[in-house]
Amino acid sequence: MEISVEEVYETARMILFENLDLRTTTLGINLKDCVHSDFGKFRKRVHDKVHANASKLVQQAKRLEEKYGIPIVNKRVSVTPISLIMETHCTRKKYYEMAMTLDRAAREAGIDFIGGFGALVQKGFTKAEKMLIASLPEVLSKTERVCAFLNVGSTVTGMQLDAINLLGKMLKETASKSKDGIGCAKFVVLVNAPEDNPFMAGAFHGVGEPDLTLNVGVSGPGAVRSVVEKNRECDLTGLSEVIKRTVFKITRAGELIGRELARNLNIPFGIVDISLAPTTREGDSVARVIEAFGIERMGTHGSTLALALLMDAVKKGGAMASANVGGLSGTFIPVSEDAGMIEAAVKGALTLDKLESLTSVCSVGLDMFAIPGDTPEDTINAIIADALAIGIVNNKTTAVRVIPVPDKKVGELVEFGGLLGTAPVMKVNKYSARDFIRRGGRLPAPVTSLRN
Repeated sequence: MEISVEEVYETARMILFENLDLRTTTLGINLKDCVHSDFGKFRKRVHDKVHANASKLVQQAKRLEEKYGIPIVNKRVSVTPISLIMETHCTRKKYYEMAMTLDRAAREAGIDFIGGFGALVQKGFTKAEKMLIASLPEVLSKTERVCAFLNVGSTVTGMQLDAINLLGKMLKETASKSKDGIGCAKFVVLVNAPEDNPFMAGAFHGVGEPDLTLNVGVSGPGAVRSVVEKNRECDLTGLSEVIKRTVFKITRAGELIGRELARNLNIPFGIVDISLAPTTREGDSVARVIEAFGIERMGTHGSTLALALLMDAVKKGGAMASANVGGLSGTFIPVSEDAGMIEAAVKGALTLDKLESLTSVCSVGLDMFAIPGDTPEDTINAIIADALAIGIVNNKTTAVRVIPVPDKKVGELVEFGGLLGTAPVMKVNKYSARDFIRRGGRLPAPVTSLRN
């Protein structure tokens, strides 16, 4: 496919003035071949494999940054879901030691985050998976780079409430062990989790993946906002078209770099995740894109329609540009990581109920939001279950990251710093669903699962 001079200039402008970057390069690593009955040897094999391959990723990514001038913001690793390889070593102490091994390997290699410390429990638990959940407060509060996940359901299996009912207690314990609950930011609970997602905290190397693979995540809310602001008079169809064309160019740039990086590493190229991912930098906000549509403040009436339009245009533009679109490929709206979302929450335009409704058109609608630390465990479980039920019924990936901040009340601000930003503590409904949530069991799969 030919690339015109005008396209080159336009891409350069996006990089220089509109915060276009490659948000992440995530190297997937299979750890199943590291398993050993001697736990010391097992850990050494894990450390050595992660460290050797991650070091190459960092080295080659820096070379491409210099070659193309496109910033690669994060270099990450995802590994085989840890519960799958810990069946014969499933004690809390050993889970913690394995987490520290992964953390050390990532730190020594210069990796920003390492994902995969999690389990697939959509239909039930094994002993190893129960022990993993029990180990998470210590793991998340004591490591710097380890990210954890739990997939608790799918449209084919339904949703396991028994797993969700363990999370409120786990999250509150994690929050109490880490400053301002920051450990909870490294944990996500999902349904319909993809095996090739390059974004943390939900990344893991799926069992259907090759030994090594490279997945990349592009971004560019600043570039999208720019074209929206230049097309204020067009109708919704026209607005969708200009966003599609912009995302098409962003995706092409991401795939070009991703494929070259994979070649340099001599490993298979996986997918491009085309999700718009905001940061706290001015001009790098998804909420500001929505507001540029003509919404006075993100979260007001009309926001769900606007986000649905954005999501659809992003997916279509990316699908036009690459045959390897995967992961989540949509739009992230984390409250603490998006300057426009923070402002909307502070002003009261964005509420927890509205975030839940946005989840109906967005993979990660309830993301990086803070609630009072004294919120009951059953209420936290119910918030998670509500959002994930939307994903089950609509056959879409859905994820939740919630932070119960100790000793904080509604309206207070929590400074996480760096990419994690600032979270306004949001109001939670005072009424309880305890008796319903504690019934446990499994939400049956919807009839749409019977497609065979």
